[in-house]
Amino acid sequence: MPLSDAKVRNAKVKEKPYKIADFEGLYLLVSPTGSKCWRFKYRFAGKEKLLALGMYPDVSLVEAREQCAQARKALATGNDPSDVKREAIWMAQIKGENSFETVAREWYAKQKHRWVESYSKKMLARLENHVFKKLGGRPIADIKAPEVLAMLRVIEGNGTLETVRIVKQMCGQVFMYAIATSRAERNPVPNLQGALKTPIGKHHAYLKADELPAYLERLEAYQSTPQIKLALKFLLLTFVRTIELRTARWADIDFDKAEWRIPAERMKMKELHLVPLSHQAIAVLRELQKYSGHWQWVFPSPHRPINFMNENALINALHRMGYKSKATGHGFRATASTILNEHGFAPDVIERQLAHSERNGVRRAYNHAEYLLERRKMMQWWADYLDGVEKTRPS
Repeated sequence: MPLSDAKVRNAKVKEKPYKIADFEGLYLLVSPTGSKCWRFKYRFAGKEKLLALGMYPDVSLVEAREQCAQARKALATGNDPSDVKREAIWMAQIKGENSFETVAREWYAKQKHRWVESYSKKMLARLENHVFKKLGGRPIADIKAPEVLAMLRVIEGNGTLETVRIVKQMCGQVFMYAIATSRAERNPVPNLQGALKTPIGKHHAYLKADELPAYLERLEAYQSTPQIKLALKFLLLTFVRTIELRTARWADIDFDKAEWRIPAERMKMKELHLVPLSHQAIAVLRELQKYSGHWQWVFPSPHRPINFMNENALINALHRMGYKSKATGHGFRATASTILNEHGFAPDVIERQLAHSERNGVRRAYNHAEYLLERRKMMQWWADYLDGVEKTRPS
């Protein structure tokens, strides 16, 4: 007589294992521990075999019968149900290992050494917050363009178009990595061309040459701590990124050589960077030594000097000086680059001083000192130029 769910549920534990038959080889094995396991008994190639179908109640009676029906279909086509199950388990494991999330995390692990820690964390957060929730569990080889588009349109609906651009770019790189490692055959991202809104490019606000005199006058008159004013002066003299300025350490400054060596781990592109220091930049550092020379950081936090200056310190100072939406710390890089180009300095020399990425791997390994003599002359010219601007500012 076939089993019922009630009979399975109420099967009592005995001292020894026993079977309760259903039909066509399916039965329930009840053990002395109380566990109940589905088994399918069949013959293949003249031998009696058993196929485990799972534990009750995780696998219900209806589900066990469905598995039995599949096993009998395999037998009818000349296949051993045990082999079919092993292959299905193996394929599921392969798909799990080749899921988008697995491949993406592997790609990320191979890329993160190129990025500063804060940028690296942002990249991983974008994957976790936007991509893995939708595509993470899918086999990467099975993902088609409409699935990627649906995921990106959720981000687009929130109005964060720049995030859409970055996430789309990352997904494309993950698919290319999957192709390179034989886990996918195609990259669906290029097929999304024109299907999403594109962000309007934004540039850091920066000062033009004719705006420098007024800026320097306001800086001189600005009522603030000496460290903030000196930080803004040093930033304009060196035109480094603000994160590089804020994390400067006294140990990185070589006064004898008039050089500031920024370690690779603190640079955006993970490359050692040399900043030749003009006489004026050295003078600013000498003044700073009075305030922070006994700390590790050149620009320590005024509230907790064991840490470096907060990123908002310079932004807030510029806002108070009246330069909100008119100038940024990062914008000083554009100011210097524009003026230096206009005065005939070689673009390669300027780009090297700006520490823009050198894509050639061999050159990148040695380019921290590239054009160093030309850069020394250029940085001193720039400091002298600013002195000249300051002398001509309105009185």
